[in-house]
Amino acid sequence: MIDADGAQLGVMLTSDALRIAQQKELDLVEVAASANPPVCRIMDYGKYRYAQKKKAQESRKKSAAKQRRGLWW
Repeated sequence: MIDADGAQLGVMLTSDALRIAQQKELDLVEVAASANPPVCRIMDYGKYRYAQKKKAQESRKKSAAKQRRGLWW
């Protein structure tokens, strides 16, 4: 279990983890399901998705600019 600040909270029951996430008004996200025990993180999932979307847009923009520049030279 990893806190929103990145601090490790250790192994705990799912119900306890959900309770902590609800108290902080954040989401409980499973990060590594195949690990034993599974790793979960408390985070604002909407904010995380927004940041990932912005990164992908920026990456596509830079990639397209490089391709156009390559065609002119």
